[in-house]
Amino acid sequence: MTEQDTAAAVDTTVDTATLDDDARDEADIAADYIEELLDICDLDGDIEIEERAGRVYLSVTDEGDALRVLSKPDTVSALQELTRIAVQAETGEFSRLILDVGGSRDARASELQRLVDTAVERIEAGSASAALPPMSSYERKLVHDLVAEKGFHSESEGEGRDRHTVVTR
Repeated sequence: MTEQDTAAAVDTTVDTATLDDDARDEADIAADYIEELLDICDLDGDIEIEERAGRVYLSVTDEGDALRVLSKPDTVSALQELTRIAVQAETGEFSRLILDVGGSRDARASELQRLVDTAVERIEAGSASAALPPMSSYERKLVHDLVAEKGFHSESEGEGRDRHTVVTR
């Protein structure tokens, strides 16, 4: 596959009307970075960009199974950090962008829902609290929202890689 063929295989869809100037710059830089990465890996993919609650969200999808190797949670987290660093190097500003590869965020959200359901069941069965495993700040935010939807309370505890969420009534 030639460089032109690979470049044509990456489709970037951006609704720039919904992005403010800073988000547009961040999104463009991040999309270019991910596009180059896909080119280097000789992978096809579509990049969609949107802004939610002041954050840029990049979703990389494909028709088949090619992104499977990049969609593992630890790999997505590492790619997200590398993309954030690339944006920061260009703009001088900290980036809070969220990267999703091959639907990995939806899959992880489903896992988090199961963890919250199990924690709530333990509390309803008599436990005073239920601690969840360590996770990223983004995942803890999702957990806090899921816990609140169920009418329970949650707090983050610990430091660094050990930071986790504790659910109480």
